[in-house]
Amino acid sequence: MKRVLVTGAGGPASTNFIRSLRLSPEPFYIVGTDASAIHLALSQADVNYEVPLVSDPDYLPALNRIIDCEGVEFVHAQPDVEVMALSRNRDELHAKMLLPPHETLELCADKMAFAGRLKECGVPIAATFAVADEGSLAGAVESLLKEHPKVWVRARRGAGGRASLPVTEPEQAVMWARYWETRGVPVGDFMVQEFLPGKEFAFQSLWDGGEVVTSQARERIEYLFGYLTPSGQTSSPAVARTVHREDVNEAAAAAVLAVDAKARGIFCVDIKENTAGVPCVTEINAGRFFTTSIFFSEAGCNMPYSYTRMAYGEPLPELGQFNALPADLYWVRLMDMGDRLLQKDEWKTPLA
Repeated sequence: MKRVLVTGAGGPASTNFIRSLRLSPEPFYIVGTDASAIHLALSQADVNYEVPLVSDPDYLPALNRIIDCEGVEFVHAQPDVEVMALSRNRDELHAKMLLPPHETLELCADKMAFAGRLKECGVPIAATFAVADEGSLAGAVESLLKEHPKVWVRARRGAGGRASLPVTEPEQAVMWARYWETRGVPVGDFMVQEFLPGKEFAFQSLWDGGEVVTSQARERIEYLFGYLTPSGQTSSPAVARTVHREDVNEAAAAAVLAVDAKARGIFCVDIKENTAGVPCVTEINAGRFFTTSIFFSEAGCNMPYSYTRMAYGEPLPELGQFNALPADLYWVRLMDMGDRLLQKDEWKTPLA
């Protein structure tokens, strides 16, 4: 039985990775770790350990002690901070991992540098401006507002739409940056982009040697707690559906190759349409899965399982390179309501 350690096991993304392994045709012994002992109460791993925060010098030694004690062979880090920390120390970890090169992870983590690389390679992106101070922030917003009704202000680093805000006036952007400065984010850590108003897609994929192993795109239709945010959306969908869009597939694949010509492992690409309906790549999460990886696993394309087999050097099940699943499969999830896979129109009920 394979012995796998999953970090962040008290969180939803790691739980969905674990759920995917449980759906596979072989058993796994899964060790869960998390910096929150209380969150670990929800973990679905076989055994769980509390570990220090990644900023703690004892984080890596603690993880290695667990690996040695439990006979762990493979580690999957799901939270971004742990992906980066373990990538930097991959040669010191007492178990194997399957991560892209560290320079690839660093490029994807810096959204400004990432946008620059994609522009150089001709991949469609939103118009993007770097920020050095409040003056350049206001100037970039003013410039974009001449052609767009709204502008997107965001932090260069961080997941979950960190420090993102749609603005309609330069003053709003400056006040937003000042607020975040009080929280330790200097104005120079911001960037300004054209606000993309169209449909939003998430492209989840596995790669080996610069070739797509398998992939599937989905459209985010409704958002968890979107009504609480200024933009009306979050990075977490309440309703998503599988789509077959060649332009989305092509943009996502081109973006991955732009950051790593020999791409290997997990590459999850966020895409949004501009005013002309062109899919523009907004970011890549490399080395870890989207939170809702369980959607595709339940539908029959179990990427966490295939990725784990890749790490062990084992042959993979036959999977479509693109559009691995049928179109119009829906995934519905709500807080404290669980989740459900639906066929198109399956949810329709008679009107009262």
